[in-house]
Amino acid sequence: MLNQDELIIGGKNFTSRLITGSGKYKNLKDMVESLSKSESQMVTVAIRRLDFLDTSKNNNLITAINWKKIWLLPNTAGAKTTDEAIRLAFLGRELSKRIGQEENNFIKLEVISDSKYLFPDPIGTLKAAEFLVKKGFIVLPYTNSDPMLAKHLEDIGCSTIMPLGSPIGSGQGIQNVNNIQIIIENSKIPVIVDAGISSPSEAAFAMELGAEAVLINTAIAKAKNSVAMAKAMKLAVQAGRQAYLAGQMDTSGFAQSSSTLKGSGFLKSTKK
Repeated sequence: MLNQDELIIGGKNFTSRLITGSGKYKNLKDMVESLSKSESQMVTVAIRRLDFLDTSKNNNLITAINWKKIWLLPNTAGAKTTDEAIRLAFLGRELSKRIGQEENNFIKLEVISDSKYLFPDPIGTLKAAEFLVKKGFIVLPYTNSDPMLAKHLEDIGCSTIMPLGSPIGSGQGIQNVNNIQIIIENSKIPVIVDAGISSPSEAAFAMELGAEAVLINTAIAKAKNSVAMAKAMKLAVQAGRQAYLAGQMDTSGFAQSSSTLKGSGFLKSTKK
């Protein structure tokens, strides 16, 4: 039976709406167990962290993850310019082929020249995205929560929009709710909230806004118990998605009784 509520990116279907990262964990074992508990079907890996030459090492991400069950989302983290991001994207596509994902053209595009706040470079991102789309990549661009930039990225053929909730690794939650809502309302491609989420309640909130998915790394990797937090995030994303589909009640400026007053007449005092 087909799942009627699958996440579809670039023609590929996913039943999980939680995308996870692979960095900042205490050790490789903790990362692998957390991925398993999260039931995430897509994990993003920084291309510059991968060893292309030696896949026999026990501590190598290439051999540690079961790529038959998990889809690789290579990312261009570390790229400060358009050209650097493009070079990393092609390396990422080659790596996908080496692990057996011949049809994997996914790339999480990051162009970050700001070393203090790690905000994406909007112009560099747009230029790199346009080039990579023309080269057949399924581009998932990491961006600021700028509705106009989001529209431009969609127009040139990106497969998702990935606006930040707040700066990478900050754990500040979603600080730009209005802009993200506008992006979601105007986008015809999946919107994935990326960066800043620190708790399951924030993950659920992102999904309740109408985001198609969330990408979470630091909040899981840096939790006191990463494996338990991975499970909590999975459940939160599922709950948030169900709440969005269910349709939340309208708010009111006044209290409204949850019980009808019909049939309460007998409580009134009567004259003798």
